[in-house]
Amino acid sequence: MANKEIPYKIYLDESEMPTAWYNMRADMKEKPAPLLDSKTLQPASIEMLSQVFCKELAEQELNDTDRYIPIPEEIRNFYKMFRPSPLIRAYYLEKKLGTPAKIYYKFEGNNTSGSHKLNSAIAQAYYAKKQGLKGVTTETGAGQWGTALSMACSYFDLDCKVFMVKVSYEQKPFRREVMRTYGASVTPSPSTTTEIGKKILAEHPGTGGSLGCAVSEAVECAVTNEGYRYVLGSVLNQVLLHQSVIGLETQAALQKYDIKPDIIIGCAGGGSNLGGLISPFVGEHLRGEANYRFIAVEPASCPSLTRGKYAYDYADTGMICPLAKMYTLGADYMPAPNHAGGLRYHGMNTSLSLLREQGILEAVSYKQTEIFEAAEQFARVEGILPAPESSHAICGAIHEALKCKETGEEKTIVFGLTGTGYFDLVGYQRFNDGELEDYIPTDEELAKALNKLPKVD
Repeated sequence: MANKEIPYKIYLDESEMPTAWYNMRADMKEKPAPLLDSKTLQPASIEMLSQVFCKELAEQELNDTDRYIPIPEEIRNFYKMFRPSPLIRAYYLEKKLGTPAKIYYKFEGNNTSGSHKLNSAIAQAYYAKKQGLKGVTTETGAGQWGTALSMACSYFDLDCKVFMVKVSYEQKPFRREVMRTYGASVTPSPSTTTEIGKKILAEHPGTGGSLGCAVSEAVECAVTNEGYRYVLGSVLNQVLLHQSVIGLETQAALQKYDIKPDIIIGCAGGGSNLGGLISPFVGEHLRGEANYRFIAVEPASCPSLTRGKYAYDYADTGMICPLAKMYTLGADYMPAPNHAGGLRYHGMNTSLSLLREQGILEAVSYKQTEIFEAAEQFARVEGILPAPESSHAICGAIHEALKCKETGEEKTIVFGLTGTGYFDLVGYQRFNDGELEDYIPTDEELAKALNKLPKVD
């Protein structure tokens, strides 16, 4: 189909929304290694996971056989407030770059949380309410997940306790206030309100925290408060399952105009948006129906996929959660306080880690000054101020488009624009003032944390 026939924005109508989540693990011949109980090192059971998570979410976490899992009607109805989200052709970015590549982005920032996180937040709140719980606890990095969960809990009249990575708590006060407006309590992590938080502060005085720290505190809070369960915004397979609505809608929008992508790109922290975007396309790839390049883009300051080790590790800094076989920098690794708070996690989802190990998923990393340069370039021509996390995918797309300019290849690139950056203006201010610094950990720093990986046969 000729370019002129493709609209700037490709919309689906409500009748074209997914009615079931896609479970990529069902199409993986080699399944991700099982989660292990942190005490016994035996595969985690539904019963064990149900002590921390809602029971149905625990079942989803361990389900690697059902290709599709129906989306409950109440969740689908909530989705209609902000879904389907548009797939946008980046005509102006293409023109600015002078590339023959065709660039599309799936925009997930068209809701109050400002990101894709609401797709899973409403699902997890739904299952918590269905189970009759009082409330839930969670962590948040840049604040998108905490904002989304506070919205979802407000909708279902659930209490919401959020542990926010301290550096983001300080850098993004307005994101914090949105959470409080929706009724959540927000605590900077590591904190003195949990035993794990006190221990981390003693070992790392003055630390800006990490997602791993905040996870530990949120889990401790959940298991020590009756009627509460822990919910997570990324990393887990259940989250990738819920986020598959992104990829399913993208797939449907592309098929509407007979567009076949060559390269699919997402930013990578714990894996939620990356996995959600690529999973239906990975399914095609695994079934031999199509061939794509999948690229994960991560911060050079927290390079789990590009410089980490594929091994069993604790999912949290406090080492109380189950062990996961994943690409990791070590649970003890403390990332530099960059402005992409949502990507400051030491590990990666187990399914995506296996795809990386198999060579199906590629990975690159960029410095934060490169990321903000890409964000600025995108904002000036496409009219959306992107979140620093999303800007990693933008940077990756620009690099691939410029390669096409060099070779003359007319490749089609699709990337995920996970959210907006209107609460990230401190980062933009520092970039505009020339004060933004790059930090790349040395091999010695990474080795220090990796040497502490648990010994698992």
